[in-house]
Amino acid sequence: MKIVFLLNNAYGIGGTIRSVSNLSAALAARHSVTIASTYRHRDAPSLAFDPRVRIDVLTDQREGSPDLAHPGAERPSEALPDVPLRNASRLTDARIAAYLARTDADVVISTRPVLSAYLARFGNDRHLRVGQEHSTLRIRGKAARALQFGAVGGLDAFCPVSATDAQEYREALPEVATRIESIPNSSPRPRVSPSTGDSRTIVAAGRLVNQKRYDRLLDAFAKLAPEFPDWRLRIYGRGVLRDELAERIERLGLSERARLMGAVSPIDTEWAKAAIAAVSSYWESFGLTIVEAMACGVPVVATDCPHGPREIIAEGEDGLLVPMEGGSDAIAEALRRLMADDALRARMAERALAKAAAYEPDVIARRYEELFESLRPGILDRPSAPDPAPLRAERKPAPTPAPARAGASGGRGGARPAGLRARVPASVRRRVRGLLPAPVRLRLRALPGRLSAPAPARDSGAVKSGPLDAAAHCAATAEGGFTVALTPAVPGELLLRLRHDPGGREVRLPVGADGTATLAPDALPLAEGRWDCYFLTPGRRRARVRAELVEGARLVTLRPAVREDGVTAWIPYTTRDGNLTVRTWQRPAHAEVEEIDTTGEAGVVVASLLAVDEEPRVASAVAVPREGGGPDIDLPVRALGDGRLQVTVPWPEVAASASGGEAGWGLRLRAEDGTLVPVGRIGGDTVDRRRTDAYPAAVHASTELRLHYTMDNELVLAAAPATA
Repeated sequence: MKIVFLLNNAYGIGGTIRSVSNLSAALAARHSVTIASTYRHRDAPSLAFDPRVRIDVLTDQREGSPDLAHPGAERPSEALPDVPLRNASRLTDARIAAYLARTDADVVISTRPVLSAYLARFGNDRHLRVGQEHSTLRIRGKAARALQFGAVGGLDAFCPVSATDAQEYREALPEVATRIESIPNSSPRPRVSPSTGDSRTIVAAGRLVNQKRYDRLLDAFAKLAPEFPDWRLRIYGRGVLRDELAERIERLGLSERARLMGAVSPIDTEWAKAAIAAVSSYWESFGLTIVEAMACGVPVVATDCPHGPREIIAEGEDGLLVPMEGGSDAIAEALRRLMADDALRARMAERALAKAAAYEPDVIARRYEELFESLRPGILDRPSAPDPAPLRAERKPAPTPAPARAGASGGRGGARPAGLRARVPASVRRRVRGLLPAPVRLRLRALPGRLSAPAPARDSGAVKSGPLDAAAHCAATAEGGFTVALTPAVPGELLLRLRHDPGGREVRLPVGADGTATLAPDALPLAEGRWDCYFLTPGRRRARVRAELVEGARLVTLRPAVREDGVTAWIPYTTRDGNLTVRTWQRPAHAEVEEIDTTGEAGVVVASLLAVDEEPRVASAVAVPREGGGPDIDLPVRALGDGRLQVTVPWPEVAASASGGEAGWGLRLRAEDGTLVPVGRIGGDTVDRRRTDAYPAAVHASTELRLHYTMDNELVLAAAPATA
């Protein structure tokens, strides 16, 4: 059987796209599955789709695409004249109509009202027409309701994700009530280890939009912060309210306690870091994040909003439901109940794991198959013929006979072509980039008009075949090291190379026949820096290791370790190219930041002094100019006991040193012997704290003063002219 999903933009991020990704992967195990994406705005999808799932692109909105200049893109839709131009145009009319006319799919599934309306108008009897509802009837505006109501009559089946919403649609459309059947969203069984429940971390995830009511969650957490000083709140996602939420965090005095983490995919690694999951929405069509958190062994506190939470959470058994009318006070009370009771959290976490199994993709895929078979008996037995050439396909290049560059990752679509020496015009290079997998496109974008064959790898002796594409499932250990499980599981060597090292330092570790290797700081001292990971197998060139999954839950509360060879912290992470790298810190002494307050007459930094030998006697703290030149600024320091020190940053003196312009200083402790000890936050699981750890700016004498972190998590002080 052949199935096509009509998706607005497979290259975006959000619950609908994640739901389609999960369901399409499960169906692809038994059927041919294609996603027809109306739009495409970036080179690679933000969320991972199963490699068996093909993506057809109907209109391309990337820079330089001819579709941007197509006259139909600026003309209102004829098929759907009441739909805004951003959602439907003459161009989308033509592309979707042509696609549905030529597809040989047995089933076409639409995923939003505009696409359901297109499917009802341009679909045909050769395929089943099935609509999904990923929002709710109550939330839909008047225009969207009219569009949805008009579409349902032209579909063979219509599937809201909540039973309550399905009943409301049946009551609104009694003449087609028998076509409406609720099928929930699915969530795959996570490949991460379940949460241990002891992180003292509350996690929320979703778009930063009004629907999620993160303002109420922050207000609730602010009520609890004094009572639970060791708890933290993390909010994952991106959206239009980021700046507004950041301001709220500052206003509530939560800069050390609540963090906006940005969008992370896959999100399972972050749910596993939670002790409690929080859903504060005023409506949820289903509540996919609830199931995702439960699947990672995390109990959920959710508002009892329409429609999904109550259909998923068994109140008091695997989570807590908060009355909508209770606002932030009710959210705070439910969170308090779990924060204060370790045993209750553990019991609910165990039951949450069992509940999540009912929403695994294969279970939900079987329900869709039963629906298809009931509508058209025998449809499941139809063979899957080869797909016709798409209108706009995400094409993958054929492998080239020339060897790829050592260390390059082929990604999800083939190898990088090598040996090209011709001068290539910009227009041609743009087309070439569109045919290549994302990691390669990123490298090609930085090249000038000449592509040349790379130099052979340093360790290549005899002629070797191309690199073996290696993907890693990396998991941090409680001791601060990590394990690497490679796919394919073949013996070889894991090579770590120190980036930008003049000496070219590298470390090799054996990889067993099971494809695993373990790295422990006690047994493997690594110099401070970034260590890129490669895989070596006999007879092949080395290959950059792709980061398939990086679990950092064990690091969340882990402090830097003081070992014989230095103060140490390791954080494995995924690079922008999708590869595995390890950030290491190794130094004789380090001051680990515990808390920062920038809201008073002076800034206050509290740090713990860590050292290999006897702790150096600190004489003072100092702000050292980052760009060279200018005097140091001596800062008062006071011992608090237990190795903790308080550094005071006098705003007037710093503002005077800046002289109304821009300036920057690195913070250091100065020992009696003159040694400077770096100050920063290298413990935990965050490799780059620049955007996640933010503190309010202080303004003095028309100068804005701010404490923040560098990309290496060093604490610095910046001054700039204050804006109006």
